[in-house]
Amino acid sequence: MRSIGEMARDSGLGVSALRFYDRAGVLGPAWVDPASGYRWYAPEQLDEARLLARLRRVGMPLADIRLVLAGWSGEDADLVRGLLQAHLRRLEQGLAEARSEFSTIRELLDHRENPMTASPLTGTVHLSLPAPALAAALDAVRFAAGRDPELPMLGGVLFDIEGDALRVVATDRYRLAVARTDADGHGGSREQVVVPAPLVDAMRALLSGDESARFAVEGDRVTLEAGERQASGQRLAHDFPDYRRLVQLPPGRQVVVEVPALREALENGPVRVAEDREPGRSARDISVLTTVDDKTVLVCGDVAPDEDTGTGTDTGTGTGTGTGNEDRDTGTGGLGYHVGVDRGFLLEALAAGDRDRLVLEFGPAPTAPLAIRRADDEGAFSLLMPVRLDD
Repeated sequence: MRSIGEMARDSGLGVSALRFYDRAGVLGPAWVDPASGYRWYAPEQLDEARLLARLRRVGMPLADIRLVLAGWSGEDADLVRGLLQAHLRRLEQGLAEARSEFSTIRELLDHRENPMTASPLTGTVHLSLPAPALAAALDAVRFAAGRDPELPMLGGVLFDIEGDALRVVATDRYRLAVARTDADGHGGSREQVVVPAPLVDAMRALLSGDESARFAVEGDRVTLEAGERQASGQRLAHDFPDYRRLVQLPPGRQVVVEVPALREALENGPVRVAEDREPGRSARDISVLTTVDDKTVLVCGDVAPDEDTGTGTDTGTGTGTGTGNEDRDTGTGGLGYHVGVDRGFLLEALAAGDRDRLVLEFGPAPTAPLAIRRADDEGAFSLLMPVRLDD
């Protein structure tokens, strides 16, 4: 017999996923200890769990998976083959429809861009900025710049100039960071320039003093001067996504956290391992977060303190962090929902926040981005896209 933890390790399904499939009546344990609530799985269920993981990876509905597992255990090969073939036909039909929709979208994009008559980059910008403020702004966003060669427009930092403000923005689709600093000298309309990441790093290296920095755009060339030093290069000839739409989030639950304590909880707390979507990395460590009474953030594990009670609360292995100056009243509140985030991304966002205390803002649902904000600076924040926990 295998415990739920052993079953998760050997099958590729997470503990929370095994609990979910038990509640859904898809794959239940062979025996549940009536005293402790521990789930135990028979040896032959390992093949079923691995089959279930494969079927979920190809998006088969749970109703069909139930029938496949029933046919598998009953050695009804015809039933299993029929269900697999039916799902494959659905996938092929869906792919054909997706190709048609993408073709239409590409045509619409071609009409909008009209590349045959597109004018060259001719914008001119001259700004004066405090070097320390610009350095801090770049430090707050640089970690979120993309590295995917298929999305070159995300491979840099957006310099968004409007009025007397410069906003710098970076995103790789899974996280987004924004910072703001005052700027002088620009009297024209809003200008947006995407500076490639290597040039951003070269610019940042110049900002070591207290002098003013001079930022200029002439056509397709971008230059930063600080003292007698200069960094210059070509801007990216791509449009950056409309980040203002991306940061319009519904209000959520805010918790002030002590960053050193949260960092320690993340580094030493439990994690889940998931296949990575980022180029160059084979796997990601996922930290599961929840809140207690809007005062404390818990870094949760897959299992409760008694290994597996079947309650699904997962609170026992959690490590808490909060401001430490509130009176906890667990009788009037309770656990929030669970949010999965890339642990490395969250640690980088905490470092970029550059404060001993930061505000974590949980959205109204576990599918909403997690926001990391500075209490003393509304212009600097980052967003992390959540990771699904039911896989």
